[in-house]
Amino acid sequence: MNEIKTEDLIENSDGLLCCSCQMPLRSAKTHVSYMDSTFSTLLLRCPRCGQPYLDEETALGKVAEVEMILEEK
Repeated sequence: MNEIKTEDLIENSDGLLCCSCQMPLRSAKTHVSYMDSTFSTLLLRCPRCGQPYLDEETALGKVAEVEMILEEK
């Protein structure tokens, strides 16, 4: 099993809260699916309901890059 290292954790330095639960978001291993492919990554998530948070930089950068790679297959 992969162990999460402290240096890999995403900081919630903006004090982001879950809209539904009002709990501070925490870094957690999250499974992401797209076009029949699933992979794991660290994202900020609500510890209560599990809702993940994608910031604009991640959505337009890393996610868009992975999307293009998967669509080329």
